[in-house]
Amino acid sequence: MIKVIAFDADDTLWVNEPFFREAEEEFASLMENFMPRHSSIKELYLTEIENLGLYGYGIKGFILSMIQTALRISDHKINAKAIDRILAIGYDMMQKPVEILPGVEEVLEELKQDYRLVMATKGDLVDQEKKLKKSGLDHYFHHIEIMSEKKEADFAKLIRHLDVAPAEFLMMGNSLKSDVLPVLELGGHAIHIPYHITWGHEMIAHEVKHANFRQAEHISEVLQLIKGM
Repeated sequence: MIKVIAFDADDTLWVNEPFFREAEEEFASLMENFMPRHSSIKELYLTEIENLGLYGYGIKGFILSMIQTALRISDHKINAKAIDRILAIGYDMMQKPVEILPGVEEVLEELKQDYRLVMATKGDLVDQEKKLKKSGLDHYFHHIEIMSEKKEADFAKLIRHLDVAPAEFLMMGNSLKSDVLPVLELGGHAIHIPYHITWGHEMIAHEVKHANFRQAEHISEVLQLIKGM
């Protein structure tokens, strides 16, 4: 019997990835004198992946990766004005309003009657706390967990903290890699709610088949799926 339902935040509760894609396109425009647009975006992605262990996830690490990539592909010829613009891109991203995805509040309102709800997301602590406060969704959640990574050990620690068995824990999110697979490995339940844009680092190449796995096309479908669990 499910006792705790956890939700990812970015691109599950609110819009996030489109802002990064917009920033990538602006970065590519700044780099056009040094490299074709698609190539500079690829180089930025490689820098981000290389820096994950150092900077973690979030806008701040993304800004540093943009500056590092700009210096590398321009052979340090990029001017100060362009660096200033990169910093401004990051500042603009941090000031974006939080756009709640359709159906989210209705689902949270319904589920909070019967379950303990948790927000379990990864990213920069300050940034995610600010987004949660802006969203106005914080009152729905029994517990907030902002993780540096979402691996088996991270979810195992969270489940122990919540004092439930893995079989009593359900995770919902848009990433099969981060929100679904680690929880299934622990014996928990997971519902994948895809978003129309997914960061390449969160993609997997294989199909997920597991007795505790469900797929929803929209968050509003999870209410019916949970009844069948």
